[in-house]
Amino acid sequence: MQRFIPFIFLLLVSLPGFSQVKLLGRTPAETKKKSYVHLLHTDRTRFDSAFDPEAWILVGNVRFRRDSMYMYCDSAHYYQKRNSFQAFGNVRMEQGDTLFLYGANLDFDGVANYAKVRNNVRLIDKNTILETDSLDYDRNNNLGYFFEYGVLRDETSSLKSYYGDYNTVTKVAVFKDDVTLENPKFLLLSDTLRYNTKTNIATIVGPTNIYSGNNEVYSEHGHYNTSTRQARLVDRSTLYNGYRTFTADSMFYDSGNGFSEGFGNIVFSDTVNRNLLTGEYAFIDEVKDSAYVTRRALAIDYSQRDSVFVHSDTIWAVSYNVDTDSVYRLVKAYNKVRAWGKSLQAVCDSLVYDSRDSCMTMYKDPILWNGNTQLLGEVVKVYLKDSAIDWVNVINQTLYVEQLDSACYNQIKGQEMKYFFSEGELREMQVIGSVEIVFYPIDSDSTYIGMNTTTAGKTNVYMKDKKVNKIVIPNESKGVFYPMDQRPVDKRFLENFAWFDFVRPLSKEDVFNWRGKGVDMELKVVKKDKIPLPSLDRFK
Repeated sequence: MQRFIPFIFLLLVSLPGFSQVKLLGRTPAETKKKSYVHLLHTDRTRFDSAFDPEAWILVGNVRFRRDSMYMYCDSAHYYQKRNSFQAFGNVRMEQGDTLFLYGANLDFDGVANYAKVRNNVRLIDKNTILETDSLDYDRNNNLGYFFEYGVLRDETSSLKSYYGDYNTVTKVAVFKDDVTLENPKFLLLSDTLRYNTKTNIATIVGPTNIYSGNNEVYSEHGHYNTSTRQARLVDRSTLYNGYRTFTADSMFYDSGNGFSEGFGNIVFSDTVNRNLLTGEYAFIDEVKDSAYVTRRALAIDYSQRDSVFVHSDTIWAVSYNVDTDSVYRLVKAYNKVRAWGKSLQAVCDSLVYDSRDSCMTMYKDPILWNGNTQLLGEVVKVYLKDSAIDWVNVINQTLYVEQLDSACYNQIKGQEMKYFFSEGELREMQVIGSVEIVFYPIDSDSTYIGMNTTTAGKTNVYMKDKKVNKIVIPNESKGVFYPMDQRPVDKRFLENFAWFDFVRPLSKEDVFNWRGKGVDMELKVVKKDKIPLPSLDRFK
């Protein structure tokens, strides 16, 4: 019976059905042909059972091969049954004519296809060199691992860290712990970094700083092309340029050409001039020293105690004659400008600030409010001194209105007005050309005495506590005084009177809420008639 059992077993194995089932049940690893380490050459071979009965001791010009990988060393312990060996002295591994691995010692496991190389290790993959003291090379996955500090060099950059790996097929290196990527044009410091030596693209996957010239970039996620020096960054990255910072949800940064784009929750800050720009899109040009912001664009000046918030569709700032003694800066805000500060509010269609004379010019239906006063005209020029309002020049169709109550308004109109400020408050007015005045004098108990109407060529108005305190009128002026109960209805308001409090910005948040005056209420620019030139016929 015992002799019959092997016969039955052999018969079952030979049956077609049985063998098919067995093959189908094998794993890929089981069906894969086993690869062996082959000893190709050694000068001398000896055995030492006292040392290791399984080891072949090989000395002199030792060569091994496993598949396409050739391995060289001065001496080795070869374990044929284990399909492995230990190599010593001048260790070299070669695969094709592109991949070379050098070291002092090598422990190679032919079953796992895994190499451990130690001391003065160099992995050369075409133009890429990895240097370390301890490297594990997984030939199945084409990965080289180091864990005792390593340096990866290619034609442009040097990458360093304490831990990392390099894939000889994908050409991707993953470095961790105190990562440094250095190039003559930049320095990158990170906690974790992926770097493709074929594309020269660094993938940022952790807190990372990139230093280039005077600029610094901070990001936790994104891509940086070390060849073009272009970065695509996400998750609130920041660009630092001296005293200026630029932050956005996502960003494109071209360090070589000196410009950047930001998308989403833009913040562009100037800590020296104490102002910042916000919006949903921004373009920053370092060469031209310009900034372009749109989509809920907002400029904030916090250089004074009273911060000013200016909103428009688009805000654009640019410097001219950069790097010269005649450098100056223009700031433009256009389409639906609204400004708010605690002491001053304004609206207009567009404005331009020129640093040469520190003047901000407001165009098309400009209106300013200071307390309970309103200023308007065809063009308003606001002159600044130390970032604070010094004086204001209103040109053509000028109108000053001071609201006393719901029915009474002090009013002054003329061809030109000059308003002088002190500590953010209106102190004096000069009105020039075709002056008309409606004024309510009051007695000591703040009771209206009556209503004065006056016409003059010019006048000076002095303010106190944000109210008209005194009006100085030349002798050639004409005026009429009316008691309060005898005021003519048609004399209570000047011809161009308007009180636009309903379009006035009420807060820094309200600057985003545009409220127009209405087409019929817009200020029409008065075109002056051309003076006819004299005929030259009489001179012929």
